[in-house]
Amino acid sequence: MRTRLISAALAASALLLLAGCAGGTTSAPAPAASASSSSAASGDCSYPTSGQPSADVTPPAAGTERPTGKIEATLETSAGAIPITLNGERTPCTVESFVSLAQQQYFTNTECHRLTTQGIFVLQCGDPTGTGRGGPGYRFDDELDGSETYPAGTVAMANAGPGTNGSQFFLVYADTKLQPNYTVFGTMSPEGLEVVKKVAAAGTAGGAADGAPATPVTITGVTIG
Repeated sequence: MRTRLISAALAASALLLLAGCAGGTTSAPAPAASASSSSAASGDCSYPTSGQPSADVTPPAAGTERPTGKIEATLETSAGAIPITLNGERTPCTVESFVSLAQQQYFTNTECHRLTTQGIFVLQCGDPTGTGRGGPGYRFDDELDGSETYPAGTVAMANAGPGTNGSQFFLVYADTKLQPNYTVFGTMSPEGLEVVKKVAAAGTAGGAADGAPATPVTITGVTIG
């Protein structure tokens, strides 16, 4: 499935949606217009197989202790370090998956493949193939309560509809209006936000509102703690 950014029109009244997938080979549907319910929010984390993994990783093991509280992480990138605080209390399943993938070096030497500069303002990362089609070979449920907003500094999951989270995530560098369909699992530090803003200021490689960033961004590693 393709992780993509969909825009009906780049205008104030346009419907702008982020979409992502757990990792497969067919086109991803657009996400629903309303927030989905979440079994993950009840405390049950499940990571069923979905598509082929883009890198050799395994999902978090059943029955393991999930993260709680705030967890510090740093995306080490070619554009600079992006410290983020993960919210293990609010989104334990999402954070568990992110930390597991980071510890397995899944994100290491991967490109942030998409930048948007109109309507929604995000840098999208987490696909080892750099195509927007990659994922970890499993999916997991949303962790939503309908109150989600996406101000500058937000770190959230891309998806292709309810229950299709995989590995791709987006970094919000300017206040963005989206339906509360995307699990918010962390926030960037002010210093990290400045790194992403600098990347965004250079625009996309082709000058369009949606495309690969003109300043290539490679995640060279992720440190936890």
